[in-house]
Amino acid sequence: MNLRTPRGVKDFLPLEAKWKLELEQKIRSAFHSWGYQEVISPTFEYSDLFALGSQDQRQAYRFFDQNGDLLVLRPDLTTPIARIVATRLKDEAKPLRLAYIANVFRYDEVQVGFQREFYQAGVELLGSSAAAADAEAAALAATIFNEVGVADFKLDLGHTGYIQGILAECKSQSIRQKIWQLLLKKDLVGLKDVVTSGGLPDSIKGLLLKLPRFRGGEALLDQAYSSAPNQLAREAVANLQKIYQYLSEYGLGSQVEIDLSMVKSLGYYTGMVLEGYVPRVGFTLCSGGRYDQLSRRFDSHLPAVGFALGLERLMLVLELQGQRPKQEAHGVFVLPHSWPRALKYAAQEREQGTRVEVDTEGRTEAEALAYARLRRFARVVVAGDTAITELPLAEEGQSC
Repeated sequence: MNLRTPRGVKDFLPLEAKWKLELEQKIRSAFHSWGYQEVISPTFEYSDLFALGSQDQRQAYRFFDQNGDLLVLRPDLTTPIARIVATRLKDEAKPLRLAYIANVFRYDEVQVGFQREFYQAGVELLGSSAAAADAEAAALAATIFNEVGVADFKLDLGHTGYIQGILAECKSQSIRQKIWQLLLKKDLVGLKDVVTSGGLPDSIKGLLLKLPRFRGGEALLDQAYSSAPNQLAREAVANLQKIYQYLSEYGLGSQVEIDLSMVKSLGYYTGMVLEGYVPRVGFTLCSGGRYDQLSRRFDSHLPAVGFALGLERLMLVLELQGQRPKQEAHGVFVLPHSWPRALKYAAQEREQGTRVEVDTEGRTEAEALAYARLRRFARVVVAGDTAITELPLAEEGQSC
């Protein structure tokens, strides 16, 4: 019998599980306060659903059921929500604001911040193509990280239309795909090689080479607009300018940077894209953007924008920043010398939200005190026939 967990999954022990649930509740409260309603989708779906969603099938955990249908553990949550909206919620008033907190499965290389089963929280705003909707999604992402206490959080904004506008000047489909993949991997050496040897028009060679340096504040957008080779690229910059203005109204301008070289691995993004991160941490904390074409693959025609954040990544960053909650003594341990009185007392305390454990092992008072210290209880009481008596829990030289 192999008692190890498979590669890429993990156990959450009590303290870590408690912390995770507390963070989830804070995030859920933020979703609710912004008008987003939570939905829960199945853990597995038909495989062809995610093919429609442009999810890389090589990363999916697939299996056949007893009827011979090919199923897949969900590798993302945006696609199932698009299915739900196109089928179950198609007659609801728009825009829809939906949220989720759930586990996701992808067969990927395991490293710090990358697991094969991981937990995501996110939102989808469906039925609006307005720049204000894009800004709302970005603002909610930043607000959540600020509220849970992530220090130095930054949000990068890009736009698929700007890069697509540049690449539209390139006639070779294979070269366009190479450049996209090199930008995705941030392979600047490879990008330079392809650009200088790929037979590209001189008008866009220089633009592609300086594209990775198109990163900065609002002023960068004016430069990007004047450098845009066509109307598609100019419209992308104009859209980003509107979104940035809204984010400034939210009071988040200082946390937002423009990165016009940003591309995504998922093929369904059509407009603004975003990534949240902390400097000097080697992975993103959240990711998302606009995906107006995805619902059309399900015979719907809803523009949409959203983002997802990684819960384990959030926890890891908070821990690196020294913000992992400390284990503090709390709750009460009860010695039931009188079971009726002990159970009545325990019920009353639990109604107040107190953690209560009633001894089932017949411990002595000394044993109860030792156990309570190990389990980090704040109090030990004896429920006797006539009274509830508290025992002094602190060891000599310590206090409760």
